[in-house]
Amino acid sequence: MYQQKRASGFTLIEILIVVIILGILAAIVIPQFTEASSEARESTLTSNLQTLRSQLGLYKVQHNDIYPDSTTSATYELCLVEKTDVTGAAGADFGPYMQMVPDNPFITNDALPLFTWGDTPGDGLSHWMFDDTGGATDGSFWANDDLDTPDGVAHSDL
Repeated sequence: MYQQKRASGFTLIEILIVVIILGILAAIVIPQFTEASSEARESTLTSNLQTLRSQLGLYKVQHNDIYPDSTTSATYELCLVEKTDVTGAAGADFGPYMQMVPDNPFITNDALPLFTWGDTPGDGLSHWMFDDTGGATDGSFWANDDLDTPDGVAHSDL
């Protein structure tokens, strides 16, 4: 007698079922990765702010109760990443306070300066804003973006 051999392999229906199951799993998992990425950026922002604030405080203590020079962003950054004397000029007494000044993880334009000065953060024209209004400062230092945390707290209020 003649026996018919059954071809081995998957049928079209079986393949479609597997594809549908994988699609459902992807729809469940991808939003969780997106949420985790957003949470990581929020955590990085908070950590960067804490680090910058503490290093600025240390700079102030070691420089006769004066914060770094706010005449230009480059000068301000150099005060944090290079050695300075008690007056804030290049020297060998104090610092460096950081290896590099971190970016705000929510500012995607790398051409923006790291710092601006004023008393109203949130204009997005730099990564960070330092309050030196009126030539004096209370040491307020903010993230200079106009975004909020998932809880509704403005980044400038962190």
